[in-house]
Amino acid sequence: MVFSSILFLTLFLPVTLLVYYLVGRWFRNITLLIASLFFYAWGEGAYVLLMLASIAINYFIGLQLTAQTDPGRRKIIITAGVTVNLIGLIAFKYTNWLVETLADILPGISSSQILEEQIHLPIGISFFTFQAISYIIDVYRKESKSQRNFFHLGLYIASFPQLIAGPIVRYHDVARQIAGRVHSFPLFASGVERFILGLSKKVLIANPMASMADRIFAFDYLHLSPGIAWLGISCYTLQIYFDFSGYSDMAIGLGRMFGFRFLENFNYPYISKSIQEFWRRWHISLSRWFRDYLYIPLGGNRKGTKRTYANLFIVFLLCGLWHGASWNFVLWGVIHGTFLILERKFLKMWLDASHRIICHCYTLLVVTHAWVFFRVEDFSDARDYLAAMYGMADKVQTGPMIYTAIDTLFITSLAAGVLFSMPVVGSLQERFETVWAEGGTATIIRSAALLSLLLISFSFLAVNSYNPFIYFRF
Repeated sequence: MVFSSILFLTLFLPVTLLVYYLVGRWFRNITLLIASLFFYAWGEGAYVLLMLASIAINYFIGLQLTAQTDPGRRKIIITAGVTVNLIGLIAFKYTNWLVETLADILPGISSSQILEEQIHLPIGISFFTFQAISYIIDVYRKESKSQRNFFHLGLYIASFPQLIAGPIVRYHDVARQIAGRVHSFPLFASGVERFILGLSKKVLIANPMASMADRIFAFDYLHLSPGIAWLGISCYTLQIYFDFSGYSDMAIGLGRMFGFRFLENFNYPYISKSIQEFWRRWHISLSRWFRDYLYIPLGGNRKGTKRTYANLFIVFLLCGLWHGASWNFVLWGVIHGTFLILERKFLKMWLDASHRIICHCYTLLVVTHAWVFFRVEDFSDARDYLAAMYGMADKVQTGPMIYTAIDTLFITSLAAGVLFSMPVVGSLQERFETVWAEGGTATIIRSAALLSLLLISFSFLAVNSYNPFIYFRF
């Protein structure tokens, strides 16, 4: 069950909201926790026990960190706590990949001889593990007090709005909201609006882009023409942004419906003029997590140039690995880390002296080429796809089969994707409200537009079963 499913939209969300607001304020957190555990168990079954174990372990660690005053023992506790969380993440997310890598290295041994069955990857384990780690580190640093209410900590880790696709919510950002938050109609209404916009991004832009990208990436890359190859990666570039930012918008909107205020996770990353700026705009919650819990503890930029470069490289290597158990994900992270180092070393001077259009083109080219490794699982396939982008494929024969899929819906979605990847909505909204401010006309038109988007999204979901969920590997 995902946010963009008919079941979630017509049954789970309305029932949860109804029960949440009918019970007294003292029971709202437990109601939301039960709903979140049910939401997770619906898709993952018994693996909800893994989440409950995470809640229990980190609850105990938090209490021990508060009870212990000796610095040495507190350091042992936090080291053990982070290690236990990472062991769980590694065991479920990376064991299959590590076994396959080992089998490739050792001659005459297959992965099935080492591991009889593939280990299931629980959805959202990367997100709720990182949230749990942020909690115990915040308590260790005394930036937050340990949570003595087990159900409150459970709600922080398991809350369904941001559980399966982020954003990664930091404990100190929501600790007070969990204990007591203010509900209001304007906040609820803004949450509904944000949710509808996120749903529209996912259904009306990301899904059509994903359909074309899947169609192109399903072909033999040695038979792709440059135009088709560039179309495929361009569609994927739009798909992953509108899918990911759409889910973040829905999560932020859901949070507001339940009284929470989550921080923003995307800020038009494709308008960036450098890779540094891109990472200030893309998946902001993850960037901040790695900055505060890895980059700065490693020394950040305080220990000399070489150490800064090494820290950046380590952070982005692990950032790539966080996204999935594959060497291509590692390479994707290394590409971004390398360009961040190059920008610090000499590219920034060139970018500062260049026209902004050149800077935009440079950034988009780096990001787009890196997405090839993110989308394609095998390195040799990624290499072949890059070759096709530059006319080095043989026996090109896919053009006619792709051109028939370029219909009005695709062209409209593509145009909308390009347009709304830029900050045009805010400026249009300001002008719109200025013109129609009198008599509440702006509110009426705005509400009608949102209702139209919701109905169109519903109709797309009802008649089209294609609704990919790309976060299984995360």
